[in-house]
Amino acid sequence: MLAGALAGCETAARAGSDIAEVLAGGPGGAVEPGPQAGPAYEGDAAAAALSQLEKIPVKGRAPRTGYTREEFGPAWADVDRNGCDTRNDILTRDLEAETFKPGTHDCVVTSGVLADKYTGTTINFVRGDGTSSAVQIDHLVPLSDAWQKGAQQLGTEQRKQFANDPLNLMASDGGANGAKGDKDAASWLPQNKAFRCEYVVRQTAVKAKYQLWVTQAEHDALAGILTGCRH
Repeated sequence: MLAGALAGCETAARAGSDIAEVLAGGPGGAVEPGPQAGPAYEGDAAAAALSQLEKIPVKGRAPRTGYTREEFGPAWADVDRNGCDTRNDILTRDLEAETFKPGTHDCVVTSGVLADKYTGTTINFVRGDGTSSAVQIDHLVPLSDAWQKGAQQLGTEQRKQFANDPLNLMASDGGANGAKGDKDAASWLPQNKAFRCEYVVRQTAVKAKYQLWVTQAEHDALAGILTGCRH
């Protein structure tokens, strides 16, 4: 079963390569979107995403039965084995002027400034009880949404990779992340319209990479935005 799941995800990774290459600036590049991104997700990237979207199956949403966060592995595992958990990796990537807890080999982020893409506002992050939640790490394709659109058919290790994939993760305003919840693009879009092209390009890339499907309403919402982003 595991071998089959791994083979399936290798196929999925190849299926998403068109988008990945455009996002990375050419073949073979790593896809790790940083805090800027903007126009890089328009034009060719949007056209590639639109083409890829047409290859993603359109199906109804499966039942949420059996879903728990634990189905995607422990929260913020160190999947790349760099000694830092995924939450701190993404904070380090997305924050500016970050500081680190002494003695953690620059792993534990204690403060920084986030140019939040969902709201278009600037947030001063300070680690601590009652303050850390101001900046959260969002899954652009929510775990529950993924579960209902094919992830329950993936192997345990592949779901863990999905939950910690930098392509699908972004530091964000806590309130916006809470409002989004497990909604897809048909039900929720960022209030910051300048970010919507990147948002849907990355969602499409993630769904292609992991062989997930979309609902008809989601497909139409993604296609509508991507069409506008091509110009």
